[in-house]
Amino acid sequence: MTTVFTRIIDGDIPGTFIWRDNRCVAFMSINPMSYGHALVVPIAEVDHWVDLEPDLSKHLFAVAHYISKAQNAAFSPERVGLIIAGYEVPHTHIHVLPTNEMSDLSFSNAATSVDREDLENAASAIHQQLVALGHDTGVTR
Repeated sequence: MTTVFTRIIDGDIPGTFIWRDNRCVAFMSINPMSYGHALVVPIAEVDHWVDLEPDLSKHLFAVAHYISKAQNAAFSPERVGLIIAGYEVPHTHIHVLPTNEMSDLSFSNAATSVDREDLENAASAIHQQLVALGHDTGVTR
């Protein structure tokens, strides 16, 4: 069965993208735990991250690293956190989110809704920093 992330990747459901290449995408979370919360998702539907091919795993973490540098430049958080939980959607995804304290890494902080303008503004800020850092994001904003 096609996952919600595949439907976003394929354009069947809207997504606010900040990265797209032939192996993965990154888009803004619609249930952000903090402003600028992004998800890095492989195009291949792999349920559990431990089942990823090593090269794909390396690629996803490299993209997450680029995005974390961009979030750091755009939002000046104390730290940028990463979470791989995998319970919400059966499609591997890495949460990359600006944080200012440990409690920011709790799913209990997830917004139940978010303003589209906030998503776009955060995505634009991250994208601008990715480009400034010399990355070809594969996304036009």
